[in-house]
Amino acid sequence: MSAVSCSTASSSGGCGLRSQLKTCALPAFTSLNFGRTGPNSQSDRLSIHRLELVHGNRKARGTTICMTLVDERQSTGQKVVDPPRILAYDLVQGALVKWTWKEDKSVPDTPAAVLLHGILGSGKNWGTFARRLAHEFPNWQFLLVDLRCHGDSASLKKRGPNSVATTASDVLKLVGQLRLTPRVLVGHSFGGKVVLSMVEQAAKPLPRPVRAWVLDATPGKVRAGGDGEDHPRELISFLSTLPKVVSSKPEVLNALIKEGFSNEVSQWVVTNLRPTGPSCSSFSWTFDLDGISQLYQSYEETNLWNFVENLPRGVHVNFLKAERSLHRWALEDLQRIHAAEELASEEGGGVEMHVLEDAGHWVHTDNPDGLFRILSSSFQVLRAWRCKRSTFCLFPV
Repeated sequence: MSAVSCSTASSSGGCGLRSQLKTCALPAFTSLNFGRTGPNSQSDRLSIHRLELVHGNRKARGTTICMTLVDERQSTGQKVVDPPRILAYDLVQGALVKWTWKEDKSVPDTPAAVLLHGILGSGKNWGTFARRLAHEFPNWQFLLVDLRCHGDSASLKKRGPNSVATTASDVLKLVGQLRLTPRVLVGHSFGGKVVLSMVEQAAKPLPRPVRAWVLDATPGKVRAGGDGEDHPRELISFLSTLPKVVSSKPEVLNALIKEGFSNEVSQWVVTNLRPTGPSCSSFSWTFDLDGISQLYQSYEETNLWNFVENLPRGVHVNFLKAERSLHRWALEDLQRIHAAEELASEEGGGVEMHVLEDAGHWVHTDNPDGLFRILSSSFQVLRAWRCKRSTFCLFPV
């Protein structure tokens, strides 16, 4: 298994590799292939790579950037050009994934999945789950993205308003730059609407099946939970009253709990605090809270029912409701999804409704085993294929 990262945290300001040797509940491995930084040694059994970027033909295509992975030991010492920064990401690859810097039409595209987090989250929220998927499906690779205003993408200046649509456009540009052809899209909460917007913005009709998973979110109105449950808008509002630099994480944790937010959510929020210096004597937020407030407003206002009820051929949308969700699913939502199921099957698309038992809104932490079983069907059903240049691709490169 290997993992490639591109974040603004690298010393060069561009793409770099950071260690992905994190503890996760997986069976023992006989061999691992992790991308990492550090000096090379003959006894080192880990394959070391770096990101090399080359400019495409400017006369034929304009200025384009092609990204490839090159063995560090084969490096010729050429200067590495930083890519245009679209979003920070991690790319978790199964053990059987093979990267090549030469385009070979005889080799099928490596199947890829995109995993998107929710409001106030980051790509690392999916880290453990993605590594589990990569172990179970070693031919696949999984793109974990820090969406605009979140994580390592927060410092990147983005054009246009902060909205569901522009967030989806960011991810589409990223997968195009990376030359990935995702056949599975998974989005949690806010990320679920981003997934729907991605497919809506892509070329139609689709020449191949693509499966979209919308986890604990509906296409339309956002309904907060009942009394005693955490409300994202209230959480964002309270965070805006806190200092941008704090002396300790427990200080923020206690303030959140005192304000009435649950311990689980409070613990999760403070993971967004990063040391401001090597001494760890103070911390600052990794996210752009003003931008996130705008994103959440767009999340509440964006209505994608028309797209769901008129799916193009080849699109399969799966909605997953958490049994103990803090976001209320109205009877109207369930009825419209079931009606869309029947209509989509007649038109060559597909809509399905799933319920994850014993889980609240944080589905990938509340019941990861149940979620893994449900999502696994997408990786088992879809077969490898190649996107021909003569046809429209969902994510053109």
